[in-house]
Formats: sequence, C-alpha cells, structure tokens
Amino acid sequence: MRKLLGLVGIVLGAGAAGAQMDPSFAQCAACHTVAPNQNRLGPTLYKIVGRPKASVPGFNYSPAMKAQKGVWSEAELNAYIANPRAKVPGNRMVYAGMPDATKRAKLIAWLKSIK
Repeated sequence: MRKLLGLVGIVLGAGAAGAQMDPSFAQCAACHTVAPNQNRLGPTLYKIVGRPKASVPGFNYSPAMKAQKGVWSEAELNAYIANPRAKVPGNRMVYAGMPDATKRAKLIAWLKSIK
C-alpha cells in the first residue's frame, strides 16, 4: 500500500511539489491533482488554501461555483469537503463528502503544505 501511495503521489505531482501525499487525497485523486497548471475533471488543488474560489485558469466551473465569493480558507474548505452539495448546491462535484473531521483537517493541512 505504501508503495502504491508513493506512486500515486508521483503521478499526481505531489512528488514534484515535495510533500508526501496525505492518504485521504487518494479519493480526491480520481478528479484532482496538486500539480500546478494541470486540471483534470476537477481543477488543480495546488495552492488552494487562500486562493479565490473558481479562479483556476482554463477550468470550466459550474455556475454555482462561479457564483461563490471569497477565498478557500481552511474553514471554507472544511465545510466544502465535509459536504460539497450542502456547501455549494448545484456544483458539479459528484463526491458525497468526507464526514471524518480529523481526516479533513489532515487533508487540508497537507494541501496547505504543498509548495
């Protein structure tokens, strides 16, 4: 499993970013990367903490996400990752959410550490 996570981290660009992948990111990896300037089905999550919402160049955000104001603070990310449909009704993300607050906190801390 450890070897697999390491390979996933390299594929996602986490190896290039210099941070060991948080295991919770594995479920995000189907649609997102942490590599700069690389979008997938979802936008890159590179430097998401503190970034204005719906601001990744070249990504086609849903109207619901485009209508969001402000930045992705740790609190905003926490609420969104917990339940994306409740936080931003009408968004296109099919992920149902991460109910475990500890896992969310670790994931957000890892995303914040990506340089």
